[in-house]
Amino acid sequence: MQKRVLVVDDDSMNLKRTKMILEKQYDVILASSGEDALNLLRFEKVDLILLDIAMPGMDGIETFERLKDSYEEEIPVIFLTASGDEDDVLNAIRLGAVNYLKKPFYPQDLLQRIAKELDRK
Repeated sequence: MQKRVLVVDDDSMNLKRTKMILEKQYDVILASSGEDALNLLRFEKVDLILLDIAMPGMDGIETFERLKDSYEEEIPVIFLTASGDEDDVLNAIRLGAVNYLKKPFYPQDLLQRIAKELDRK
């Protein structure tokens, strides 16, 4: 059975590109905001989350904090960031994110990081 990956990003082109990269190996679910992601997770089980940090409304850090508060099962989170702000990334890692990837990323880098984290489960 394919592992399920939730991709959360407010940019529709980033969602489409990431889905194209992943869909041959994973079951991919898309969410365009932190709120959408949290709502989806009430009904869908996922094995890993790719989470954009910079989003309007609820950003990726707040989404991650709410996720940790709301769900007993720990879901590995890899942050995706276009931000050059190292504090964002360090904050995400301190909160428990398993990894991060700077946008734009190479498809093989994304696939390797996802495989590495799913192998740990």
